[in-house]
Amino acid sequence: MKQAQALINSIKKREFKPVYFLVGERETYFVDLIANALEQHVLTEDEKAFNQNIVYGKDVSIDEVISLAKRFPMMAEYQLIIVREAQSLSKQLAQLEAYLEQPQETSILVFCYKYKKPDARKKVVKLLKKHHVYFDTPAIYDNQVPEWISQTMTSAGYTIDHKAAVMLVEFLGVKLAHISKELEKLMLLIPKGQNITPEIIEDNIGISKDFNNFELTKAIGLKNEPKAYQIINYFAQNPKNNPLVVTTGQLFSYFQKIAKYHALKDKSKMSAAKALGVSPYFVSEYVAAAQKYPLKKVTQNLHHIKQIDLMAKGVDSYQTSQGDLLKELMVKLMR
Repeated sequence: MKQAQALINSIKKREFKPVYFLVGERETYFVDLIANALEQHVLTEDEKAFNQNIVYGKDVSIDEVISLAKRFPMMAEYQLIIVREAQSLSKQLAQLEAYLEQPQETSILVFCYKYKKPDARKKVVKLLKKHHVYFDTPAIYDNQVPEWISQTMTSAGYTIDHKAAVMLVEFLGVKLAHISKELEKLMLLIPKGQNITPEIIEDNIGISKDFNNFELTKAIGLKNEPKAYQIINYFAQNPKNNPLVVTTGQLFSYFQKIAKYHALKDKSKMSAAKALGVSPYFVSEYVAAAQKYPLKKVTQNLHHIKQIDLMAKGVDSYQTSQGDLLKELMVKLMR
């Protein structure tokens, strides 16, 4: 994330490079973010008519891209060529080698290469890494996303409660592009400078601040049965918005982390956070849960969750409702 921001900062300063090769195998958000920054900052609106070309890998060849890049700009310092869906050109990348060794200095050539990676052993990739900008989106872990949300909102002039950020991740998943769109919608509704609370998330995005998987796992971890049953009754009444397979996935991950915590030799806060892949903010929750669930019980619970998950997917369920399956699971987990 820091590498992407540093690259965007250099673009805003007009410190351009002739070739940008942007790779997003699993997470594509930063590929689009960097490409959009180049689109915004290389040319003025008047210059774009003659000096900006946006093409798609499935519609062009590498030779056609190179031909575009070898042109000179018209009444502008640079011309910009953005190749979207560049992964469609993966078999032709070797043809780019000669151009990479002698690029047109007045052209800025951008490749948006998604959902796969080019072969790092190939000469063309080595040239890109050595002489040009080769940005490979790093793996984004679940525990890093709330912090990314916080940084994004801060840079936009807002603050956000940690719980509100976690609610967004729990409801929207960890795809940054999806989260970013929801944050943009939120910022259209909320005045700049305001703190984003769980109540604001609930009112504007439709996520319940009290009845969600995050609160359910917390209630189970603390063996707060009244709260847990309150949540599962809400889930039972709203099955479309709270699918059981999502809940079992969250619970399985939660108890896996409790099992890992039991096995840790170094249980200090920062070390445990790193080992569990969570924010240090949540370590105390796992400490409390580990005290209430011995390792033997944790192992049993993982087995119970697997069983109910299979039943939720139609294996030996005898048409049992999701609400009844979840109630059965709660009994097994906390007894």
